[in-house]
Amino acid sequence: MRQIKEILRLKHEHRLSVRQIARSCGLPASTVSDYLVRAQASGLSWPLPEGLDEQQIQHRLLNPTREQTEAAPPSQPARPLPDWPEVHKELRRHSVTLRLLWQEYRQRFPEGYGYTQFCEYYHRWTGTLDPVMRHHHPPGEKMFVDWAGQTVPIHEADGSVSQASLFIAVLGASNKTFAHAFADQKLPAWISAHCQAYAFFGGVAKVTVPDNPKTGVSKPCRYEPRLHRTYQEMAAHYGTVIIPARPRRPRDKAKAEAGVLIAERQILAALRDHTFFSVAGLNQGLAPLLARLNAQPFQKLEGSRDSWFEAHEKSKLQALPATAFELATWTKASVNIDYHVVVAKHYYSVPYSLIHQILEVRLSASTVELFQHGKRVAVHRPSFRPGLFTTLDEHRPKAHQKHLEWTPGRIVQWARKTGPACAQLVQRIMEERPHPEQGFRSCLGIIRLGKAAGPQRLEAACQRALHFGTCSYRSVESILKHRLDQQPLEPELPLNPPDHANVRGRSYYN
Repeated sequence: MRQIKEILRLKHEHRLSVRQIARSCGLPASTVSDYLVRAQASGLSWPLPEGLDEQQIQHRLLNPTREQTEAAPPSQPARPLPDWPEVHKELRRHSVTLRLLWQEYRQRFPEGYGYTQFCEYYHRWTGTLDPVMRHHHPPGEKMFVDWAGQTVPIHEADGSVSQASLFIAVLGASNKTFAHAFADQKLPAWISAHCQAYAFFGGVAKVTVPDNPKTGVSKPCRYEPRLHRTYQEMAAHYGTVIIPARPRRPRDKAKAEAGVLIAERQILAALRDHTFFSVAGLNQGLAPLLARLNAQPFQKLEGSRDSWFEAHEKSKLQALPATAFELATWTKASVNIDYHVVVAKHYYSVPYSLIHQILEVRLSASTVELFQHGKRVAVHRPSFRPGLFTTLDEHRPKAHQKHLEWTPGRIVQWARKTGPACAQLVQRIMEERPHPEQGFRSCLGIIRLGKAAGPQRLEAACQRALHFGTCSYRSVESILKHRLDQQPLEPELPLNPPDHANVRGRSYYN
């Protein structure tokens, strides 16, 4: 208690400021300020009354009674303190600052505290609040999202057990919470969780703050994180901005951390003895617990998450878009020589001038879009039949514009100009394919081989391929490459061996 005596002496005799007293006594400024407030509230003045020992001083500082407070000298009345819950509530309104509230406070109480002490007492008061309500966020500004670390077992019909994940979204100003379970944490679940959260709140926050999950952030970085392309599309569709928390900085998403903790304690813990056989059943079980959580009164503030949301934040959220977001995945594909790209094992055409180019592919449930340097160059309706082709006539070169009019008979007729063996080989290739058009490439390749080797060599190569039953482009190419077409064909062996004394018949073994 020697320090309180020195603090009072420096304050009243030397008229020093709180910071000067703190430097002189080697104490934090907040401690000096606290001692002065307690001394004033307990009625202690300077000089101290005679006969007052240190134990009595300590008792009066830590346990001021009503009589002691009323017995304070009338010349030094206790300055009125603001209504801190009201100040905290007003700060959530747009453009309201502590300085403005202090000016209004001094208009009501001209003898009140100065701006520095006003801010000091306010921040000290906010330190007594729960962590979920400590940070100040303007209404409608941020929505914090995260996966809960605790999972819920789902008992499948085949006897196996999978783990469902709980997605949590918390609004910054009102702390209203959204929770929904998903079968996994993959990209479709991550995007669907955001869309359902926006629909649950009836609006979109200006900023969405996730952690750094691989489904949303492809490359975490403190300064320039790289977002997943689909995640960026979703943000643009809803008009929000994705600002991931800094890696290994949980305070950047304290709302989400606290929301996850509360959801695990008040929702998952309450369902610990329940057995769920589907994710839908789990969501039905947690829905009433989530409603109870949002309606539960705050411990140290008036109202609840629902009341604060309705009063302060709902009107500040951005409106939902007119159409729901359609999930799409992005990949890259190379354009083949036949101006087609492979997407999900299906072939889609692009303009022939893009042969050998690398394109970006956006695949959704309704469209297949192909982009080059951000410009869309082709669009198709998706087809999930593997191995088949979807071709637009305008993508073909002028020499191929009439390709759709070709028939297998026309291909054979074209090959007949080379020779009957070539026509027979081409016809057999198309007959062996499930669809004739699938054999067009092989047939055109065989015809092209004749331009380099000549029609006579190509006809001989086709005869050799037919003789050995190797009817394919690669076989004809190999025959020409190794000049096997110039060698005579081996005569066929007779089916019945000739009679000879050294040849034993079947009767020999009977």
